[in-house]
Amino acid sequence: MSFHDQNILPAVRNMKQFDTFLDSPFSYGVLLDIHLGQLGGVISAARSHGKKMFVHVDLIQGIKHDEYGAEFICQEMKPAGILSTRSSVIAKAKQKKVYAIQRMFLIDTSAMKKSIELVKKHRPDYIEVLPGVVPELIREVKEITGIPIFAGGFIRTEKDVEQALAAGASAVTTSDTDLWKKYWN
Repeated sequence: MSFHDQNILPAVRNMKQFDTFLDSPFSYGVLLDIHLGQLGGVISAARSHGKKMFVHVDLIQGIKHDEYGAEFICQEMKPAGILSTRSSVIAKAKQKKVYAIQRMFLIDTSAMKKSIELVKKHRPDYIEVLPGVVPELIREVKEITGIPIFAGGFIRTEKDVEQALAAGASAVTTSDTDLWKKYWN
């Protein structure tokens, strides 16, 4: 099952990619690596094109990456959702009624166990699993948590996308614009 009929969630790292996203058929995208001073204008431009943006709070320059920063972004910028590795940010996103997406780095068994405990406590709307090229872990996290999965990180080919989706990911986050174009409807 895809996320709002999207198998790909374009991850935007720069303004050139943002322009490509605006011209795409995708409704939802993810903002990465942006300065706080640009954030409001970028979200406003997306909105004027009928697009909805998720903001990766941990990667915004110029604001602290905590629940207060998330609250400011939710109140002032009104994104469709918030991504973060931090549980307090996820809790704030849920409180503000935007999509809460917990980013989970699966570097070893201990990290996975600790991340799953946090996810079970805060119950985000989605989990972004990194790296997204390990289908067994996508399947396992989804089964253990019961929460829909986005797969991201090291997604380089259509095969990577298809394997992640086949393992149960609702969508794949990628900043590879060539992959975006392969999934334009």
